[in-house]
Amino acid sequence: MQYVRGMSRSAKPSRTPAASSDAPESAPGGRAAAQRLKMRRELAAAAMELFATKGYEATTVDEIAAAAGVARRTFFRHFRSKEEAIFPDHDDTLIRAEAVLDAAPAHEHPLDTVCRGIKEVMKMYAARPEISVSRYKLTREVPTLREAEIASVARYERLFTRYLLGHFDEHAHDDDANDDPLLAEVAASAVVTAHNHVLRRWLRAGGQGDVESQLDHAFSIVRKTFGTGMGAGRDTPPHTAPVPAVSVDGEVLVTVARVDAPLHQVMRTIEQALKERH
Repeated sequence: MQYVRGMSRSAKPSRTPAASSDAPESAPGGRAAAQRLKMRRELAAAAMELFATKGYEATTVDEIAAAAGVARRTFFRHFRSKEEAIFPDHDDTLIRAEAVLDAAPAHEHPLDTVCRGIKEVMKMYAARPEISVSRYKLTREVPTLREAEIASVARYERLFTRYLLGHFDEHAHDDDANDDPLLAEVAASAVVTAHNHVLRRWLRAGGQGDVESQLDHAFSIVRKTFGTGMGAGRDTPPHTAPVPAVSVDGEVLVTVARVDAPLHQVMRTIEQALKERH
């Protein structure tokens, strides 16, 4: 899997990244963004409490709004349904993850960039461990909420798949160029799966433990599995893997090549050396 700099990225929606709860209120739109997130979290807290005490099916949107001290129409300005109400931060986190991809340094390997992007999701959960653990327990009990959570995860996978596909070297797979979308999707899925594995383990432990080091370990496994042959970074233009060195001593041909050099390139060099010899 070869990645390069300069390939077209996925089309970016014309939107301004939403400010997190830490956004300065003096920044343009910062106050409004902070108030928006505050209200979403208050509605989420009210929904979670009602779901836990009254049950998901028995709880209505009107009750959630009343518990949060707002009108029904205010609820629907922030969420489309009651199951969305317990995931107040995913929209903003998705935007922050996309911002990580957009601002990636040129030397960084695209797979490493995606790993940094998904860390925004972990930061979201780790910022409020008690709520995250309660939400995890609730989603295990209510299939509808579990489905909503799965839909949120799919949004991250699509974002990362588009990003990785946008950095493929289109000339690196002469015979299997149609496999690029599959390779990008599998790699993106592996990053998200590694993240979710660590996240679930952390939530089951009550939000305790060094989750960042666990994440780094999981990502190192993904990098070893899917990073071979991708190239060192996006500064590397197509076909810059060092050409295998070939020397001929009598009837013995010796070739030296990098382990990530494409096999077809190594074979082509050997074949050319043999032709020249004869």
